[in-house]
Amino acid sequence: MNLNCLQENLSYGLGVVQRAVATRTTLPITQHVLVSTDGGRLKLSATNLEIAISTWVGAEVIEDGAITIPARLLTDFVNSLSRQTIEIKNAASGVGIELKGNQVHAKVNGNDANEFPPIPSIGEGLNTQVSPKALRDAIHSVVFAAASEDSRPVLTGVNVELSGSQLTLAAADGFRLAVSHCELAAPVSEELSVIVPSRTLSEVERLIEGDDPIDIVITPQRSQILFKMKNIEVVSQLIQGTFPNYAQLIPESRDTRVIVALSELQRATKTAAIFAKDGSGIVRLQIESSGSGNNGKMTISSRAEEIGNNEGEIQAEIEGVDGKIAFNSRYLADVLNVISQEKVALEITSASSPGVIKASEDDGNIHVVMPMFVSWGDSEDPTEIENPEG
Repeated sequence: MNLNCLQENLSYGLGVVQRAVATRTTLPITQHVLVSTDGGRLKLSATNLEIAISTWVGAEVIEDGAITIPARLLTDFVNSLSRQTIEIKNAASGVGIELKGNQVHAKVNGNDANEFPPIPSIGEGLNTQVSPKALRDAIHSVVFAAASEDSRPVLTGVNVELSGSQLTLAAADGFRLAVSHCELAAPVSEELSVIVPSRTLSEVERLIEGDDPIDIVITPQRSQILFKMKNIEVVSQLIQGTFPNYAQLIPESRDTRVIVALSELQRATKTAAIFAKDGSGIVRLQIESSGSGNNGKMTISSRAEEIGNNEGEIQAEIEGVDGKIAFNSRYLADVLNVISQEKVALEITSASSPGVIKASEDDGNIHVVMPMFVSWGDSEDPTEIENPEG
């Protein structure tokens, strides 16, 4: 292998694949990056056996070749250099590469490319396309709600449904649910539902750039999914299992709908969370109409016995009856952080029923947060979404 590559191109490429490099593993080769040539460009690949990321960057390829190099070492070395052209070629002796630049010369030992785990290549399967903005926004709206613990593996993923021209993403961790709908650029020939690891979708969100449609391919065995961007491919294993029937968790009716300024509710929630830290993380929302039209107020409060209490008020537009509900402050803040409109709507039925939070103008996203059972007195136990599979 012999090629010349700009430092900024090499640094960018290593940054793309680094999140797929294994951190703690019994297979040391997965802590390497596969450096190879492909079609006159430099190809970089990394995998932790669950997700594989490959990217292609511009280079002057003199001689084709492939080798694996420790990812952290190569990345740190390249990032320490100034912008310049780096010559990369096979080491004169042993298995490794030599890197030459302006007043710098290094040799890095590596392994034979044949020792690197095969990067899955998905050619056949269900194909579709989606715009980068639509996919990025949908992932951003739901991925935070996936479970972080492995006690129920299906909840650590995001349910991806393809039906006609619609893509639906859904995530739930037992205490909250997030659902996002968006349009596909290319309709699918059959309905399909798979569970994609939330980490995979977080990486896809991070890597999306440009305006070119993103290809999505799911293998016939429903075991892997490919996200193909202009110069990046992400291949991931799918989570096997059945995702809960989340549709039945979304309330069909409401007694109260309140609309408030997003920034004001975020600020009030952040302030209340300071006291909520020592009070089971509970933030109370009380909705009261003023008696004239739809005008009213929302009171956001929290308290901790040994610390004190806090109460704030914001103006609100209210439809229906007065109401109240208590949420875990972090769950509420997480939802507010992914809403992009200036106003947010909260819909509730009672203090013991799930609350629905979404942008005031329908944007295809809906969030359901289970209430905290506080009895507005002593008991402050969180409510968990029951498993709808049973």
